[in-house]
Amino acid sequence: MYFCGLIQAICGIQCMIIIEVKEGETLDRALRRFKKKFERLGVMKKVRSRMYFTPPSVKRREIRKKAERRQKYLNELES
Repeated sequence: MYFCGLIQAICGIQCMIIIEVKEGETLDRALRRFKKKFERLGVMKKVRSRMYFTPPSVKRREIRKKAERRQKYLNELES
């Protein structure tokens, strides 16, 4: 038995998530595995990011801030 879901993001890319339901496995457990796989693909993150336009300058600024926070955290660990 298979548990399938067709996902089409805003960008038009289609992907099929197929979860094979093992013998004796409940549907709730299979649904949980499906949700985890769906989350790992990052589809919702991509959809949310495409809901509005973010200028390239803002994207670069966010990347730079994230790198600064990461570096600050790593420096604190070393101290």
